[in-house]
Amino acid sequence: MNLVTGGTGLVGAHLLLQLLEKGEKVRALFRSEKSIQKTKSLFIQFKQSELFEQIEWIKGDIIDIPTLEPAFKNVVHVYHCAALISFDSADEKQLRKINIEGTANVVNCALAFGVEKFCYVSSIAALGDLAEKKVIITEETEWNPEKPHSDYAISKYGAEMEIWRAQQEGLNCIVVNPGVILGSGFWNSGSGKIFTKVSKRIPFYTKGSTGFVAVEDVVTVMYQLMKSDVSGERFTLISENINFEKLVCWIAKELHVKSPSFYAKSWMTEIGWRLDWIISTFFFQKRTLSKSTAKSLHSTDLISNEKIKKAIQFEFQPIQEYIIKISPYFF
Repeated sequence: MNLVTGGTGLVGAHLLLQLLEKGEKVRALFRSEKSIQKTKSLFIQFKQSELFEQIEWIKGDIIDIPTLEPAFKNVVHVYHCAALISFDSADEKQLRKINIEGTANVVNCALAFGVEKFCYVSSIAALGDLAEKKVIITEETEWNPEKPHSDYAISKYGAEMEIWRAQQEGLNCIVVNPGVILGSGFWNSGSGKIFTKVSKRIPFYTKGSTGFVAVEDVVTVMYQLMKSDVSGERFTLISENINFEKLVCWIAKELHVKSPSFYAKSWMTEIGWRLDWIISTFFFQKRTLSKSTAKSLHSTDLISNEKIKKAIQFEFQPIQEYIIKISPYFF
């Protein structure tokens, strides 16, 4: 039996689909009936409604240990995809609660119930910081606590510490650090919002860059690693490092909307996140541009995917081709 946490999110839902297509038995946590509908919609999109009915859903929450225990009975493999993604400083406590404490709860249950192997979905945000004269970030790049990091990055790094603690206590663990994950079915949350915002004809772009990856590639790598003898390793999962301007232009073309034409310089986004803070503070609105996000829009760090390519001889889908592939599902 395979247990998937976060089965109602982008990675978890696509993972459930792939596991079932491979004939695996799956069990998934859910917090509300409404959230399950998002996963069901994805299965319908891929014409796999019958497979959806094979999922064993168990109501539970990773921050509520008593609700977790029933989900771990007879489980061999755990895929921990559940997480809170937020770059709003107001969510700091929730980020730590869900991403760090929640992960500690999940690995503790895995240890208690004798799970054979555990895969954790981290993020490139938890990778290390470049030292001078180095230009590429790898899995071995050292995390520097003295440098500024977003609350989200800190929470994912803290969650990884719980994974390695469990590894030392006898749990076979794998960590994957995906870049920005693109995929269909979840257009109003996470990276899916990129498509939604481009469809509304955002006027500006920046020239920063980061690593992007297709969700199908992420879940395929996770499955292959869990079926391998590899343990105690972390792997960065990106297809390629892409300039934000290029990315939004690709998406705009496929969505048949005008590409952004106004270059937002760093001093403009510096003003922007401060104005956003004022608006959110005095009008009680959710942050749309945080300080860390504004900084990342101009960051040009390069991230390596060589380790995973060599480990399992994996070839990622080119991002432009993938955007062409999934864009029809947006409409």
